[in-house]
Amino acid sequence: MTSIGTNPYAQYGSAYARAAATPSLAATLSADGSAGDASASSTSNAATNLTLSDAARAQLAKAQLPDFATVTNDARITLDRLYNVAGVKGPIVDGETTIDLSTLDRRSLFAISTNNGGKFSPDEQAVAATELKQRFDKALEPSLATTRLTGDYSVSYKAALDWLDGASDEEKATATWAKQRAAVLKGYQATQQDPNTPPSDIPGDPIAAALAGTAPPTKSNTPRDFSSIATDVRAFLDRQKNEAASNGKELVFDPGRKTGQLANLSTLDNRSLSAISLNQDKKFSVEEIFAAKQELNTRTRLAVLDALKQSQSDGDPRAFSLGILKQYSSMSSEERLATNWTPDFQDAAVKNYKTTSTLLSLLKS
Repeated sequence: MTSIGTNPYAQYGSAYARAAATPSLAATLSADGSAGDASASSTSNAATNLTLSDAARAQLAKAQLPDFATVTNDARITLDRLYNVAGVKGPIVDGETTIDLSTLDRRSLFAISTNNGGKFSPDEQAVAATELKQRFDKALEPSLATTRLTGDYSVSYKAALDWLDGASDEEKATATWAKQRAAVLKGYQATQQDPNTPPSDIPGDPIAAALAGTAPPTKSNTPRDFSSIATDVRAFLDRQKNEAASNGKELVFDPGRKTGQLANLSTLDNRSLSAISLNQDKKFSVEEIFAAKQELNTRTRLAVLDALKQSQSDGDPRAFSLGILKQYSSMSSEERLATNWTPDFQDAAVKNYKTTSTLLSLLKS
């Protein structure tokens, strides 16, 4: 991604062709079924494959979830453990939050915020509600940025709709969820008629409030200093080196090496990998830097391929540009620098999106 020409996605052309050549799931199942029938006619012991529908899979997944009472009890235990570790008695001291709720899932946070079973204090309910709001805001950030760049409001409303639809059954049963989803759905439906005009006069519309800058502010965690991240990553790699040494092995970063213990970078987020790749504080070796770059490149390539596949499945030629813009917006400045995703690349994606939208509008007229 070192230069941008007239077609900013030319380097992904071969990947696009492969994605386009991939048969759909329905076609694959149909082909498998035909093959199965043919082999059944020629042999009596052919295996029978059972393919579950998405709805069946969803029901199966729900059946495996713990009941809400168990979730509530576990949340109570987790909070008490967090207080013990932090050496505090409650979640708020002198107006500051004392514990980190990032390890709790959405269902647990909902149990706390609604005081399910009467097990949680008002302060605990407040910090859980704030954490839920922050997660909603974070989930929407890339889409809101994309809307500001392209003028396409449907992107943000779709992201909000997806977030709301990802709620648990307990959350969906509340009047608050129903009211917010109704507002978002109304906005989304309006954008299907005209994606470039912001929906208006929808009470409780969180997207309109966010884009207008009128959403109530929530206290969010300030991104960590990049130098501090580099220090932590150095310690992370050193721990792996010590573990390898205790096993009588050398920690290696090349998967092709026949000896040694291969370093595991998969648990590092992209900002941490960028700290290694950029090596601004000179903490990392050539081998570590190369491995981090390879991991970042792999993740970037997969993100681009996901955008290509989404474009194919949606049948919307703009979806690829939108996927690129969402990925760009979700990156930190260090990630963009490490992967060479420059502002020129973003500008080219915006231009591509707008040009395609114009052509589609002309075809519809």
